Amino acid sequence: MSSPLAKLFGQTAMYGLPSIVGRLLNYLLVPLYTAIFAKPADYGVLSDLYAYVAFLVVLLPLGMETAYFRFIQQQDDTERVFNSSFVPVVLVNATFFFLLYLTNPWIAKWMLYRDHTEYIILVGSIVCIDAIASLPLAKLRAENNAKRFMAIQMSSILLNIVLNLIFLLGYFDPSRPEEGIMFILIANLLASGLKLLLVYNIISKVKFIFDWGLIKQMLSYSWPLVIAGFAGIINETLDRVLLKQILYNPDIPNSLEQATAQVGIYSACYKLAMLVTIFLQAYRYAAEPFFFSQLKNQDRNAVFVRTMNVFIAIVCLAFLFVSINLGVFKFFIRKEAYYVGLNVVPILLLANVCLGIYYNQSVWYKLSNQTKFGAYIALIGAGITIVVNVLFIPMYGYMASAWATLLAYLAQMIISFYLGKKYYPIPYDVRKFYLYVGSAVGIYCLFSLIRMGMNVPLKGFNGLLIFLGNLMVLGFIYLVYKNERALLRINKVKP
Repeated sequence: MSSPLAKLFGQTAMYGLPSIVGRLLNYLLVPLYTAIFAKPADYGVLSDLYAYVAFLVVLLPLGMETAYFRFIQQQDDTERVFNSSFVPVVLVNATFFFLLYLTNPWIAKWMLYRDHTEYIILVGSIVCIDAIASLPLAKLRAENNAKRFMAIQMSSILLNIVLNLIFLLGYFDPSRPEEGIMFILIANLLASGLKLLLVYNIISKVKFIFDWGLIKQMLSYSWPLVIAGFAGIINETLDRVLLKQILYNPDIPNSLEQATAQVGIYSACYKLAMLVTIFLQAYRYAAEPFFFSQLKNQDRNAVFVRTMNVFIAIVCLAFLFVSINLGVFKFFIRKEAYYVGLNVVPILLLANVCLGIYYNQSVWYKLSNQTKFGAYIALIGAGITIVVNVLFIPMYGYMASAWATLLAYLAQMIISFYLGKKYYPIPYDVRKFYLYVGSAVGIYCLFSLIRMGMNVPLKGFNGLLIFLGNLMVLGFIYLVYKNERALLRINKVKP
């Protein structure tokens, strides 16, 4: 039987491929967006809107994807489980959109888009469609229907990219930046609609017969995960909302544009930290069903330990590679006006390393049905995010947001580790954790000292410096190989 670890990373490749490709293609749209939106403030509007999207994408599926994966392990009638997860999501999203339609002028005013209520309707439509499509896609993942899952996701992603290129390169008037925002939102809406259309045959078989007992059990399981996810999005995206709301002063001329410009600069540079985020997103698609599938494996703890070792090595490598090659990656941002924010990138990369480790640790409260701890941990992280941002944004702007993200994820990682030791002990190899993370941070600090010694600014490009830095990256890869080569020789383990 093939190694469970190989299976996990194989599934990460299969189910995460659409996410990876989509993120990479969206990553390649950054040069387009930063080119057509000459002012960071215009790009900041788009970033601000998608910050709200991120919150709603977590809330509106009600955590039913994870609940579905958990309950099909316990119930013989998997169709009944699917119906009981899908129906509440449809009802909640229909109600949400109806209320949004009625109140969108007030919402637009609060979001500082008084003259663009159409933004609110488009954003609401996108998130509702995505939420409804999420359960049929989860069903495909649970049934290991990787080909169809990939085809649907890739079709949606490619349509979004193609429409972006057609609208922005063929019809966009640079003197009307609000037109560009509309084009981007419409492209996203059509791409989401295609995804829903392609899973229609699954939706059409749903029977709106309410098994209130099962629905109640699933919601009881999932609501802490929704809270945890919402708190996690606070850590990930609330900083963009707070930057705009805190820095805006209606008594100061052009204050709104300046505040939104901070959002644009921060968001553009945040994109450069996406290589770690891309891997995390792809990994999460495969990890949940994989972790639950190990419930009956007596060697599951050994699998989790090996998974953690390899995972930490990969995310630390991504942190090093992007941080050291920042002088190259910066060219994805086409306007130099954005480069002032590049110093947030290493901080955000390290924050995502902590997030990835925390996500791996979260297996303990999901498998032990103690999802309330996930909510508690995430709420602590959200509290740190809010407090640090509110206190320090007025003085330090987006730098405060970057450090808040790192502190929040670091706290979540540490708290989860100690709670896991108490409630669901997994004998993680802490020595390797310190070795890989410490080595990656140490190498980056050494590289930074060399960069400063050569008098190369963070936004500068120096061929010799890049060469030396990547030699250090190769040294890190060799360190990982020396420590994990025994694992690489393992072809079979106990089922």
